Amino acid sequence: MAESEITVAAVILAGGASTRMGRPKASAPFLGEPLAARVLRRLAPQVARVYLNAREDDAELAQLGAPLVPDPQRWRGAGPLAGVAAGLARAQLDGFAYLATAPCDAPFLPRDLVARLLKPVRAGAVAAVAVSDFGLEPMFALWPVDALAAVEQALAAGRASPRSELDRLRAAQVAFAGDVFANLNTREDFARAEARARADLLKA
Repeated sequence: MAESEITVAAVILAGGASTRMGRPKASAPFLGEPLAARVLRRLAPQVARVYLNAREDDAELAQLGAPLVPDPQRWRGAGPLAGVAAGLARAQLDGFAYLATAPCDAPFLPRDLVARLLKPVRAGAVAAVAVSDFGLEPMFALWPVDALAAVEQALAAGRASPRSELDRLRAAQVAFAGDVFANLNTREDFARAEARARADLLKA
């Protein structure tokens, strides 16, 4: 597939309840800024447009400048696959061919994530998903926008697993080394990640 034939948007999945944090993770401070802002800054240079999967009335996330794409009303509470569906629908409406996905709580998201996921797609794969030292990472994936109908059918049938839908698409697996997909669920996770990020800045 030629470079010119591939147009890619991305969605940051920020619609979770964050029950273990006691507050929405996307807007929780990380080194002085909302966590989602850090993820957005790392992801935005990799794609043509980034959406934030969040409530349309989330004024704090709206200030980050990315369009807010809420879960479809009929699938709210269905989990991250609903956010994938919302992102696919908006990307399709905006004329993109592919949608990259990433969660809002991944402060070390690789700066070459999309480029590496695109490689097997250019070679003929329908979709691609990251694999780390800890296993499959279905939140970090590249979806064709024409998978929207199948994703909506899965949600309508009560099947809300991104992993299962990526399996159905026979997504190519792309290996990444290290703990680059670390996600943050507790205040302790945030503290450790901030210490790691500060150490990375000192090394730079």
